[in-house]
Amino acid sequence: MKRKQRHHLKENELAQTIVAARATIESRKGLVTGTLLAVLVVAAVAGGIMVWQREGNARAQQALADAMVVFNARVITAIPSPDKPGEVPAAATLGATGSYATEAAKLTVALPKLKAAADAYPDTEAGITARYHYASSLAALGRHTEAVQAFEEVVRHAGDGSLYARMAQMGKGDTQAHAGQLEAAIATWKELASSTDEELPKDAILMELGKAYQASGNQEEARKAFTLIVDDHPASPYSAEARAALGN
Repeated sequence: MKRKQRHHLKENELAQTIVAARATIESRKGLVTGTLLAVLVVAAVAGGIMVWQREGNARAQQALADAMVVFNARVITAIPSPDKPGEVPAAATLGATGSYATEAAKLTVALPKLKAAADAYPDTEAGITARYHYASSLAALGRHTEAVQAFEEVVRHAGDGSLYARMAQMGKGDTQAHAGQLEAAIATWKELASSTDEELPKDAILMELGKAYQASGNQEEARKAFTLIVDDHPASPYSAEARAALGN
């Protein structure tokens, strides 16, 4: 077969293939169009979610930053001047920008800002951070019941195993102990002590558990907790305190 004829046959085969493909596409045009539309819709939704998440995170970070301006503000004790006993430094007044006369005054102002940021963006990193500081502020102000509830909310939103969940669980135990809720505190510290989470500071937890047992009058269980520190965590900074509690 001559070269020219072979070339002509190949051209015919290509043309036939194109026609067949075109016919197949035409017959399935509705299906192809629907599939493409579905892909485009999914892509648009995914893109929209990503944009919404970025904007939400940005707003959450801004809300947290606004709250932290107050939370981290200076506290300047209102001490009367020796020369003018009736006067206090201007910066120590509540009207001073970025400063407060007492820690309690500062935290009282910070609380609603922290709560607003936490409630508006509960599952974002910024919202979780805001809720943790909200809980710790409540505890510092002696509002123990609210603080315990807020710490539990931190754990719920942050998820087990996260840094803020660990911190919140320990904050909860500490708050319960300070509130005189010793049985509840012991239960919290025991749960943490038995956890398999290797990131938890077990020596610190055992020390708090031992103190809670001591305060409740259960000296036997207190000794067990202190002994675990000495035996299992000999290099711990709490080891000396535990030995002292054991009378060693």
